[in-house]
Amino acid sequence: MADSPAVVVAVGVDACKTGWIAVAVDDKGVLTAHYLPGIASLTAIVPDASVVAIDIPIGVPESGRREADLAARSRLGARRNSVFFTPPRAAVEAATHAEATAASVRLTGFGVSQQSFALAPKLLEVDTWVQTAPFPVYEVHPEVSFAVLLGAPASAPKKSWAGMSERRRALESAGLTLDHIHGDAALRAAVDDMLDATVAAWSARRIARGQAVMIPDPAPTGSRGRPVAIWA
Repeated sequence: MADSPAVVVAVGVDACKTGWIAVAVDDKGVLTAHYLPGIASLTAIVPDASVVAIDIPIGVPESGRREADLAARSRLGARRNSVFFTPPRAAVEAATHAEATAASVRLTGFGVSQQSFALAPKLLEVDTWVQTAPFPVYEVHPEVSFAVLLGAPASAPKKSWAGMSERRRALESAGLTLDHIHGDAALRAAVDDMLDATVAAWSARRIARGQAVMIPDPAPTGSRGRPVAIWA
């Protein structure tokens, strides 16, 4: 008797205030959500992960702007500001916002917002983890993924009622229903965290099926030898 084909488990990950939210979906559309105190715990919590798509920059630049950020912004129209420019490594590793801003101005000509600087610990956490992750890991951006899923950029901000409803309907149209989610992930995730992790899982499934788009295409190679791109 022939072996059954391996089940593909596509995982989307988004940051939340105290850690990460991971949404896993298998070939049959069974969806589960998990809270991760640290990104490295994904291996133990979802040990059968096949492809992981995460909403965090992978490929920190040494200087200048990333082509992936510029290309993603150009696709989003009114939603372009949802894509932050990834700060250069010296800014990400800086101890204070003032030091990060000075480093960024020197290396890119632009400063670093407080919001971008606040993401630095998570960016560095993933920058280290991805080097030894036991499954392929891809960078995604939820607003880019939603734009592909919807066929156009979302019409309303994600934290508005209209924006939340639009995005949730889009996920349901793709067979990704969140009504049954409960437990720690449901308690710790803000509404947009859960929606973003779920659309990241949608993109992870497209990556596994060879259906995803890569932005830009072709993608430049980063300093650590991997393509620097946003997938959707």
